[in-house]
Amino acid sequence: MVSKRASDINPSATLAIDTKAKQLKKEGKDVVIFGAGEPDFNTPGNIKQAAKKAIEDNITRYTPVAGIPALREAIANKFKLVNNINYEPSEVIVSCGAKHTLYNIAMALLNKGDEAILPVPYWVSFEEMIKLAEANVIFCSTDKNFKLTAKDVEEKTTKKTKMLILNSPNNPSGAIVEQQEIKKIAKLAVENNFYVVSDEVYEYFVYNNKKRVSIASLNDEIKNLTITVNSVSKTYAMTGWRIGYCGANKELIKAMENFQGHSTGNASNIAQMAALEALSGPQDSVKKMVSAFDERRRFMHKRLNEINNISCIEPEGAFYAFADIAKTGMKSMEFSSKLLDEALVAVVPGKAFGSDNHIRLSYAASMQEIENGMDRIEKWVKRK
Repeated sequence: MVSKRASDINPSATLAIDTKAKQLKKEGKDVVIFGAGEPDFNTPGNIKQAAKKAIEDNITRYTPVAGIPALREAIANKFKLVNNINYEPSEVIVSCGAKHTLYNIAMALLNKGDEAILPVPYWVSFEEMIKLAEANVIFCSTDKNFKLTAKDVEEKTTKKTKMLILNSPNNPSGAIVEQQEIKKIAKLAVENNFYVVSDEVYEYFVYNNKKRVSIASLNDEIKNLTITVNSVSKTYAMTGWRIGYCGANKELIKAMENFQGHSTGNASNIAQMAALEALSGPQDSVKKMVSAFDERRRFMHKRLNEINNISCIEPEGAFYAFADIAKTGMKSMEFSSKLLDEALVAVVPGKAFGSDNHIRLSYAASMQEIENGMDRIEKWVKRK
């Protein structure tokens, strides 16, 4: 028998939907996939060349657990230039993707009985990671536009609060926490001495000139209580390369390094060299990708709101639309399952994100696919 720990884990709904959709495609079905959250762009050529060069130069051995020094330095420089956060290279750790980084954080930070505040809607793995650390998940409601406020957090804060998950731009809603609320949340964290895990992997995917701020940049007090998480996966279309990283105080970085040293060890040496080029090289590809996503975002948002009994707030960031399906009379699992079986369109049920009246659609797909998918959803909903 498997352990209770293993049996208590819920499988990833995003990966499950994506797997089923790809299996249908393999069987020859014409499936439109709005499921998994990864760019449909290829990794830029200069990054691929850096990886090839690493192989040719035999840079294929173990690295320090926390990452190669040059990459940690490049990440610290990126934090300073892009996020206005002064992390030393020794305050940075490189892991096997941001998901691995977040798991390390949960393991290094949480004790049994601690409370972790998780705003709804949330990325599917946050809840499971907190539970694996034997801490208690404290769900925190947001407003009708999925905007987190300091008041929301304060209402859930107790003496047992150990950390807050702050994901802005948010997956799945695309919402961005307002700057004044970030400042208030920082003050609340300092006053109550809890950590803020700031997941900023979608930081470049911001639209309509919306401004966002990294909470650790506000002052030294909140910086010491913040773990700033990022990766190269979304920004540089490198989801399969598995390089994530974070900046935090040295004590926490050392604890994470110890956990990682007894689990995966270092992230792939070759992938680290590719990530070094991604962060240090030309950034043109990022701007092109964001521009393309913005066009798709506007189109998908408009089309969703034209479908009977479906509504959708405008996503401010990331590359997802989080559509309200309550008026269809179906909950998200039924809606998503029937939509895939009957219309061959894959979406992710909102139940996985803590909101059963919604579905998540990724617009990291071609305009042709998005148009085709929207047509199918519209026709399918009309028949219901």
